[in-house]
Amino acid sequence: MRIGLGHDTHRFEEGPARRPLILGGVEVPYHRSLAGHSDADVLFHALTDALLGALGEGDIGDLFPDTAEENRGRNSADFLRYAAGQVGNRGWRIENVDVIIFAQAPKLGPYKEQIKKKIAEHLGLPPGSVGVKAKTGERVGFIGREEAISAEAVVLLENDPK
Repeated sequence: MRIGLGHDTHRFEEGPARRPLILGGVEVPYHRSLAGHSDADVLFHALTDALLGALGEGDIGDLFPDTAEENRGRNSADFLRYAAGQVGNRGWRIENVDVIIFAQAPKLGPYKEQIKKKIAEHLGLPPGSVGVKAKTGERVGFIGREEAISAEAVVLLENDPK
């Protein structure tokens, strides 16, 4: 077995939203958007890094740099599917994933089930193999001051005897 851990943080852009807020592949209605070269899906970025880490690879920035024009505005599901494909190509399978989104606002409780289903869909997992939690910053630090959203992800891979 192998375990991978991923983390990512994106700050909010100044002013009104320039694009939708996407978390875990789900559009979450909000009046602000996250800064980023791609679609800034902080959760899919953390999950991609967790998969790459379990394989002993680099991180999302190594494979999909923010200096590459082809990644501007890119759907982060592309990054996640690539990493998941690498897992299978190397003889592993994803057993389960667990993620946490850290956001003071917007409130994410109503979206957790959608996010869980979207992750399961992209990774070919039953929804019961995906954990999704949302935590506030209790008004402390950059999360609590609503300056950014962070995400953490952990994945468990098992050797696939196919």
